[in-house]
Amino acid sequence: MNEKQIKLGFIGAGRVGTALATTLATRGYRITAVASRSHTSAARLAGMINGCHICTTLQQVAENADVIFITTPDDSIATVAASIAWQPHHWVIHCSGTHSLAVLAAAREKGAMVGSLHPLQSFADVAQAQANLPGSFFAIEAEGILFAFLKAIVSTLDGTSIVLQGRDKVLYHIAAVFACNYVVTLIKLAVDLWQSFAEPVEPTQAMAALTPLLNGMINNINTLGLPHALTGPISRGDKETISKHLRALEEHAPTLVELYKELGRQTIPIALAKGKLDNITAMKLYDLLANKE
Repeated sequence: MNEKQIKLGFIGAGRVGTALATTLATRGYRITAVASRSHTSAARLAGMINGCHICTTLQQVAENADVIFITTPDDSIATVAASIAWQPHHWVIHCSGTHSLAVLAAAREKGAMVGSLHPLQSFADVAQAQANLPGSFFAIEAEGILFAFLKAIVSTLDGTSIVLQGRDKVLYHIAAVFACNYVVTLIKLAVDLWQSFAEPVEPTQAMAALTPLLNGMINNINTLGLPHALTGPISRGDKETISKHLRALEEHAPTLVELYKELGRQTIPIALAKGKLDNITAMKLYDLLANKE
């Protein structure tokens, strides 16, 4: 099978669909059809790929492609799958990190082969998504010849495959939310704290100051791994510093006190595993960070 001769279509021309379609096109895949809720988005994507045509209906995508990627928002996937008269030669692939193949039940019932390909990557905008996609990890749920096809796509994108079962998907996606989305939230909270200084620091300057710290932490994780990348007062068992933190938060950002405590409690086992924290100090930290009315 020469997978690069198979005609690919995309339903959904947002960040994920655009990044995946355009990147595959640069790697030699035939992208022949696109439809999207936004005609402007579909036209933009079609204009970036030679031989890609805008379809005015979802059915037209299925009529002009053999492999159809559904790259709509998660809540729309089942509706899209149920709205098309699929044929047995169709391969239908969704790109959700949360949904199992059950969301494509309507396509499977009509004889289509179904699968899932989720890039474990952040898609903040199209340009950044295109830059980030190659070399990423991709979660695959599929069987047989479609599984081999998706593995080949991942290889073409210089990526690494993670094979998941349907029951794994929600936990897999929660892990991604912790590792990516909530890190953004934590950085936002850190930037906000700089606004409480005696002379507040502009958010852009605060972000510029904190970014090297964030990059250093990521480098430590990449080079040292867990738990050895952990630094900071929990890692050192520095009760006095943590007490000062709690008092300052009570004064300047009381809504963050319980979050700080919970994150601290979750960090103690990592510090113990690193070997720099003894059990007695760990118990004292647990007491300091306990939920107390």
